Amino acid sequence: MTGAQRASVLLLSLGEKEAAEVLKHMSARDVQAIGSAMTSLGSISRSQADNVLDTFTAALERETALGVGTEEYVRRMLITALGEDKAARILDRIKLGRDSKGLEALKWMEGRSIAEMIGGEHPQIVAIVMAHLDTDQAAEVLNFLPDAIRHDVIMRIATLDGVQPSALHELDQIMERRFAGGQSSFSTSSVGGIKAAAQILNQLDSGKDTKILESIVALDGELGQRIQELMFVFDDLIGVDDRGMQALLREVSTDRLVIALKGCDQGVREKVFSNMSKRAADMLRDDLEVKGPVRLSEVDAAQKEILTVARRLAEQGQISLGSGGEEYV
Repeated sequence: MTGAQRASVLLLSLGEKEAAEVLKHMSARDVQAIGSAMTSLGSISRSQADNVLDTFTAALERETALGVGTEEYVRRMLITALGEDKAARILDRIKLGRDSKGLEALKWMEGRSIAEMIGGEHPQIVAIVMAHLDTDQAAEVLNFLPDAIRHDVIMRIATLDGVQPSALHELDQIMERRFAGGQSSFSTSSVGGIKAAAQILNQLDSGKDTKILESIVALDGELGQRIQELMFVFDDLIGVDDRGMQALLREVSTDRLVIALKGCDQGVREKVFSNMSKRAADMLRDDLEVKGPVRLSEVDAAQKEILTVARRLAEQGQISLGSGGEEYV
């Protein structure tokens, strides 16, 4: 099972009321991922459910033994769950006892709607807003922005080096007023950067990322090169060591892996096969042979899902992504 599927089994086991209480404390993207997993779970055997619950209980016992409530426990928990960057932003807000309502509300909106809301703003404003979104959502917004400003927005995200709290506070209030909210505040300034720009470009449809990157290189060759160095595509998985590949494969469903491998280099396929048991590798080869034609968009989506898992594992220090990977670890 994937992480989302295991979480779904756990929440379904809790019951409707308790599950709803848990979901209240999760991000929009996580709620969407778990909701999707719930609808596609199908029949779950008693042994599968027991296995998920036993694993969760064991993990909980290990964590609570470290001292619940301490600052160090919270810090390590957030880093493990979200990675260094997201954890740092959340810890900033926790320490100052503040919360953002306007900008956070955007995370519940579709990319097209966000693009329509901010598309007429100055590119610097657009860049700051997008830097606060998850990279996949920011990429979706970028897809709906006018071609003429895409490269400008990515360049501004890449060159963001801290934003004054007062400026973020004002922007947050503007966004909140658009949602007819009340008072709010925002404190963190750790947004944007070259890594964020590269991650957003990695989430774009094939071809669009190249076009934007070419425009950036034409304007600032050094910046374009630094962004390119941090971009990681599916075929680059061939550079992941065997231990890392095995960790990645444990987190990926066979169905998505089959679709992703339909459109990749043979070397990547062999890398995957060599890190599976002979029986599992033979079954995967058979699945690839009998799988009919797959739309390029489906292959692209499956590969991006697996790359998202790879980046998460890299941020948690479980794997290294080879070329440029050290920037993610």
